[in-house]
Amino acid sequence: MRGPTKSFVLLFVCLLVWGTPAFAQSDKPAGDQAAPAAKPASEEEVQQLRREVAELKATIQKLMLVNSQQPAASGHLVEASAVVSNNTTQPTDPNALPSADPNASPATAADIDALQKEIDLLQKKAGDAGPVTAGWNGEHFFLKSSDGNFVLMPVGYLDANYVSYNGDGHPPDTFSIQRARFGVQGNYGKQLDYAFLFETASSVTIRDAYIDFKPWDFLKFQAGQYKVPFSMEVGTADTNVEFVDRSIVSVLYPDAGGSFRAPGVDAHGDLFGGALTYWGGVFNGKGLITNNTTNEPEVTGRIRIQPFKNSDNPFKNFAVGGSAAHSRSRGLSNELSFSGALNDGAYTFFPQYIINGGIERYNGFAIYRRGPLGIRGEYTQGLWKREGIGTLQLGGIGNQSLPGIIGKGAYGQVTYLLTGEEEPENAIPRVKHPVIGPSSPGETGGPGWGAWAVKFRYSWLQGKAPGASCTDNNTCPITPAIFPAQSDHTDQFTGGVNWYLNYWILLKFDFNVDRLLYPSVQGITKQNYAVFLQQVQFRF
Repeated sequence: MRGPTKSFVLLFVCLLVWGTPAFAQSDKPAGDQAAPAAKPASEEEVQQLRREVAELKATIQKLMLVNSQQPAASGHLVEASAVVSNNTTQPTDPNALPSADPNASPATAADIDALQKEIDLLQKKAGDAGPVTAGWNGEHFFLKSSDGNFVLMPVGYLDANYVSYNGDGHPPDTFSIQRARFGVQGNYGKQLDYAFLFETASSVTIRDAYIDFKPWDFLKFQAGQYKVPFSMEVGTADTNVEFVDRSIVSVLYPDAGGSFRAPGVDAHGDLFGGALTYWGGVFNGKGLITNNTTNEPEVTGRIRIQPFKNSDNPFKNFAVGGSAAHSRSRGLSNELSFSGALNDGAYTFFPQYIINGGIERYNGFAIYRRGPLGIRGEYTQGLWKREGIGTLQLGGIGNQSLPGIIGKGAYGQVTYLLTGEEEPENAIPRVKHPVIGPSSPGETGGPGWGAWAVKFRYSWLQGKAPGASCTDNNTCPITPAIFPAQSDHTDQFTGGVNWYLNYWILLKFDFNVDRLLYPSVQGITKQNYAVFLQQVQFRF
């Protein structure tokens, strides 16, 4: 097509291509633009443009056919919707395009092909527009390299609590910041994830600092400081725990005093389409950024089986598993057995003892989810040995060993989302109708009352320190020593409500009944405590 006709069609196509917002991109950060950067063109939009181009080409071909049928002497291009120069002849094709110039030359097949090439070039240029390098991915802010390989996301969360008590000798009612964590996470390519997260609630402390190398689904490697893979409850992210606190059983888990984290390395992976997941690693076993005190690392293994994961069975989201851990303590480092303090701080039901020797832990868990319902349960027991501990005990019993400290506990919990959201395993529910925007990733529901969940948990915990005596003057002090046995247990009932204002803001309301069944370490007699806990959680 020569002259004004070709120019008109080409101008029309250019406007069609470049006037589509989905193709307008910029390499500059979003904050440097007068208007927000548009999204990259989707496959559907590209296909729609191709269909429009094909229709335009077909129309031009019809026009060319009509032109070829006119008398050569006329010297005019017959138009489809306009009167020819003598204003008496009507167009023969009602689908033809109007012409900007009645003296334009007829279009040829070469003109059509040239136009198609120009259109393809414009499409390619639009499709090659640079990717978005900064913005919001629906869940986190992000910075991304131009090739898309390196992604960095600032992340953080805040848990602010208010706790009130009722019972003899209880702690004062108080506001507190339970967590205030900030850091970055992301990936480099598809095979390497990383995270650096700091705790700032009291003093600045490294919480998570690791890389996760994922060459295959069945074998991945993680190294740095992060959660020791023991128990389902520990595996639940801090922001996804549905109660204000984890269960009272969590004091039995490895590195409980260090937020369940320690420096180390592990191998993990998924088998059979995720129906079986495993973890196995070695750690210092002494808590946050702390060196080991023995030549024997903490060895931890965990396995999770979801037998119906890849089926439509009603038990598709049923899973069971277990964990085991072995470590070693050093009495000369003043290492102690597990803490007997309740997670809400109401009282300490069992004392801590100096330990020396092996520490063995075992755990079993189960979970079932269906729709808005979630059911979870877990049992844990441990043995803290006291080998050759006599000289470290008050009064001393020579080099004799004492029976080990035994800890046992279990919990069971039920949660139910009243507003119809699906109960996730280790995530925040996708709130369908948030009180305040934006909507959850993947959700398009309008404003509403947010998501509401009810919850209940029962947990119990037992501590036992068998007694011992020494009457042999060859191995004992001049005065014989007797160490009485200690065996206590406690339990806790927890009920409450969660109100998810949106995907990022959560209000928790818990009510605990703590039952002190034996006199506490503080000397408080048997009684029940009522504890009301409120928490505001914000994350980004």
